[in-house]
Amino acid sequence: MRRLLIAIAALTVATAAAAQQADTSRTNRRARNPMQEGLPLVPTRTATWDTRVGSWMSVDVSPDGNTLAFDILGDIYTMPITGGTATPLTRGMAIDAQPRFSPDGKKVVFVSDRDGGWNVWTISLDKKDTAQVSRGKTNNYESPDWTPDGRYIVVSRNTKLHMFHADGGSGQRLIPAPTQPGTPDVLRQLGAAFGSDPRYLWYAQRRGSWIYNTPLGDYQLFVFDRKTGESSVRSFRYGSAFRPTLSPDGRWLVYGTRDVDKTSLRIRDLQTSDERWLVENVQRDDQESRATLD
Repeated sequence: MRRLLIAIAALTVATAAAAQQADTSRTNRRARNPMQEGLPLVPTRTATWDTRVGSWMSVDVSPDGNTLAFDILGDIYTMPITGGTATPLTRGMAIDAQPRFSPDGKKVVFVSDRDGGWNVWTISLDKKDTAQVSRGKTNNYESPDWTPDGRYIVVSRNTKLHMFHADGGSGQRLIPAPTQPGTPDVLRQLGAAFGSDPRYLWYAQRRGSWIYNTPLGDYQLFVFDRKTGESSVRSFRYGSAFRPTLSPDGRWLVYGTRDVDKTSLRIRDLQTSDERWLVENVQRDDQESRATLD
């Protein structure tokens, strides 16, 4: 009888050990490689190299003027504005792009496909807090930016300006669709930007997505008054006007435009309306195509 009890006990221990091993195996199978960033494919190889150049990049300057945030090859990096070695803020298989510093300089908002769909995310500079702002698998998001109080994020969702709370939610369209029957909603709005006054939102707008052999002038700058709900045009450039950026004090406006066959930057004094060329021949723009990187 004693031998039978010992045998039963041994069998119980062995069964428990096997079950624990199976649970551990299932846990190991569920464990995700940090480089996956939520995506289903498991990375098996990595590539490493050094570079001093990049193309089709988005860049932003921290509120204190000391740090750059930029994207390159699907990852986001920070770097001293004086130059030096870039430090990865995100890494992995996901495409992370278009970073923008929060007004307090503690977080960065960006777009990413790390959950299997294109969405808006935020990450703290200490990497301790990463949050998903928007949800869904079928929307496209471009050029997010913070409101001056840091409570909301404005982004182009499917080419229309939407506002989300920084903590998440369903979002709300800012500029309503045409209400007249039979009027198609063909406006494309990109590049949301604020100055010092949270009442006014700058952006670039065109009609339609793209056309072959465009004569240019497709995009122009607009300002949306969040108090009255009205929009007004603020540029009439023959080479278009896009990607508005305002100085922190709200006095200066910089935007991109085409000058014959070169993409250049112009700067406008918003107090006097005087304009001049700031930097010529910066890089190619994408206004004849879908402009998916804004």
